[in-house]
Amino acid sequence: MKVRIDYDLCMGDGNCHRVCPAVFDYDDRNLRGVVKVDVVPPEHEEAVRRAADECAPGAIAVEE
Repeated sequence: MKVRIDYDLCMGDGNCHRVCPAVFDYDDRNLRGVVKVDVVPPEHEEAVRRAADECAPGAIAVEE
């Protein structure tokens, strides 16, 4: 699984980082979430899906 963030849609609320800090980080300078990994480890896939589902503007795209 891969995941990406559309920065044109990201509101910068940091929810993705709170849901799955192993995969997402928060860029304080640009006020947006960032993806820390190229490939999501299997043990974090469920949390990444939850972060994508909870992303209000739909900025997180999951690629299976």
